Amino acid sequence: MRHLTDIPDLTAEEIDELISVACDIIERPDRYSQVCLRKKIATLFYEPSTRTRLSFETAMLDLGGSVIGFSSADNSSVAKGESVADTIKTVSCFADIIAIRHPKEGAAYVAAANSSVPVINAGDGGHSHPTQTLTDLLTIKREMGRLGDLTIGCCGDLKFGRTVHSLISAMSRYSGVRFVLISPEELTIPDYVRCDILDKNHIPYKETRDLETSIPDLDILYMTRVQRERFFNEADYVRLKDTYVLTPEKLAGASDNMRVLHPLPRVNEISVSIDSDPRAAYFRQVRNGKFIRMALIMMLLGLTPGF
Repeated sequence: MRHLTDIPDLTAEEIDELISVACDIIERPDRYSQVCLRKKIATLFYEPSTRTRLSFETAMLDLGGSVIGFSSADNSSVAKGESVADTIKTVSCFADIIAIRHPKEGAAYVAAANSSVPVINAGDGGHSHPTQTLTDLLTIKREMGRLGDLTIGCCGDLKFGRTVHSLISAMSRYSGVRFVLISPEELTIPDYVRCDILDKNHIPYKETRDLETSIPDLDILYMTRVQRERFFNEADYVRLKDTYVLTPEKLAGASDNMRVLHPLPRVNEISVSIDSDPRAAYFRQVRNGKFIRMALIMMLLGLTPGF
């Protein structure tokens, strides 16, 4: 039995295989429509989610399986004070696989340690969001045709942005990858990402406060929102939330082949007038999330040929 609590749980070869299976699902969906017949996924979401929860649930339904779980901890025994460990031990009795999102870093590790079925981390606080990263990698591969030899700009909340942390961890495995880290001083990348991933693996990167002058050098611009739920001080959130706003005027400096990604939800950081630009890949990115999660569910349940 395996879990996915963080991107390093997967080898580079396994990531490549997941992407390959996801691409096959896109091309031949009927082949996979009954793979998870009589299997159940439990989606345990302790904090709000639209894309990730619905993506997991649709993924399992499209595989022929079914869904149980909760979309708010207030609707479960968590409201009575039940621990994550006890909730997982209970849900393991009913489900074949569990996807959990929790506001506290490390909650997915606690869940995995107490589960008798595979656990998938659907986001734990500001730490990690591995299935979003798999979605990002599939999107980059489909949009750019490769995962190596890319300059990736990460813009916005790089301190609490778990999607950025996971993306840097995953992309550091591919050759020729460079990062441009664009953030206000208060929201720079955490030291553990800088030291343990970028510096340790000799990944070229630069940190800057300027989005507009960085755009011409980028193959990928990964925008993120400033997350109100991660701030203790409302005044700090208000001061920083609109630091970077991508507009058509700023995007005009980008190459025709550059792609804009965003894990969503979007607030103000990308103008809606960009949505029709062919370089805007974030809604295609949402769709890709279902296919990569289908591939992951099958892998962890041992149901995909080749795994």
